[in-house]
Amino acid sequence: MAESPITPREKDFAAWYQDVVLQGDMAEPAEIVKGCMVIKANGYAVWENLQRELDGRFKALGHQNVYFPLLIPESFLKKEAEHVEGFAPELAVVTIAGGKELEEPYVIRPTSETIIGHFFSKWIQSWRDLPILMNQWANVVRWELRTRMFLRTTEFLWQEGHTAHSNHAEAVEEVLRILDVYAEVAEDIMAMPVIKGVKSRAEKFAGALRSYSIESMMQNGLALQAGTSHDLGQNFGKAFDVTFQNKEGQREHVWQTSWGVSTRLIGGLIMSHSDDRGLVLPPKLAPVKGVVVPIYRKEEEKGKVLEAAHRIAKELGAKVDDREGQSPGAKFFHWERRGVPVVLELGPRDLASENIVLKRRDTGTKEVIPQAAVAGRFAEVLDAMQKDLFNAAKARLQANTVTANSLGEVEEILKDVTAERGGGKFVMAHVKDDPICDARLKEFKATVRNIPLVDEYDGAGKCIVTGEEVDRRVVIAKSY
Repeated sequence: MAESPITPREKDFAAWYQDVVLQGDMAEPAEIVKGCMVIKANGYAVWENLQRELDGRFKALGHQNVYFPLLIPESFLKKEAEHVEGFAPELAVVTIAGGKELEEPYVIRPTSETIIGHFFSKWIQSWRDLPILMNQWANVVRWELRTRMFLRTTEFLWQEGHTAHSNHAEAVEEVLRILDVYAEVAEDIMAMPVIKGVKSRAEKFAGALRSYSIESMMQNGLALQAGTSHDLGQNFGKAFDVTFQNKEGQREHVWQTSWGVSTRLIGGLIMSHSDDRGLVLPPKLAPVKGVVVPIYRKEEEKGKVLEAAHRIAKELGAKVDDREGQSPGAKFFHWERRGVPVVLELGPRDLASENIVLKRRDTGTKEVIPQAAVAGRFAEVLDAMQKDLFNAAKARLQANTVTANSLGEVEEILKDVTAERGGGKFVMAHVKDDPICDARLKEFKATVRNIPLVDEYDGAGKCIVTGEEVDRRVVIAKSY
């Protein structure tokens, strides 16, 4: 038997992930451009489905899509001190254009708060101009030293929402509403359970008052930050002098938010559900939900089998793999690696019995069903698979979430965890929101992932670093 092209998860999780991405035809490294990737058709189709799910929800809440320049004057980033300090190591700067040195360098967009702040200052004059609710689908560049396809690349795709409000309460409401949207798409569409929470002050977005995130657990127990939503307060409003006349006739600075998810969601999707046979995609996101593989040996069988295969595929909205020169086994292998939720087998015996064989990608189970009932059963199986993938991921999250009551316990639980070996946990412990505490955890390469919005544990307790009283446990983990 030929050796599998996919490294087993238990042997090396990081190598397994890379193999699944490549064998699933999702992406490949762009070796001529350091740290970048080529998103292939199968991967981009998943991103388009995620875009549709998110975009429809944003628009239902009143947001409009816009587009701002890729190039940002370097001076803009310097206007918000914490912002430029946070992004400085990751910036790519253009100094020469048209064969001449630029008077002022441009930064290739790492995020757009600064340039949007500039235009907000032009567009906003009165409380009547507020709120402004915008979203941008774009690419960004952040110079990364260690890259991994979808999870962390120099250039990546994302959406970034930007809003401006007349008061802080309305801005915070927006931040939390978007956090709920992200959690809904992660759980209901991606079948990936998440924990909603506020980031520690040390981990917040550079320039924000507060940052909120959804955190998910991968199959190796490492955390993935799957989306962030930021309360920017008036920081960027003051930096770019974005003021408005309020209802009392006084001028004040606007309150802003920003929020985003990126193509790293696809990495999370892969690491949440895939197996040693390759990619597993939740039906709601799969570009191809079903494939009919016609099976025949004799030329005289071919016509009738293909005719029935196309008829059934049309009824299901599925695809027929009628490629010549490929054995049925090779076709099954092809679609298995690409994560197609359901493959149906149809041959001369099935025509005679008026049955068809249906196989689920996640469980590998096969069942023989009447062709007359295939449409209903196909829909049922897709629905069941979507729910089962979520339930399995939820059970894994619960089984690998533990509590600890001392710093030593946390360190012991996480000491041998790596992306390659796995063995990660979400450790729930009482930790004060103080950069000193974050720094202590980073000594053994762990971080506070977030402080859950809903306390599902035992309430208040003493911080494992300072001994001070805090109101709830936080999520501590090693992460991507």
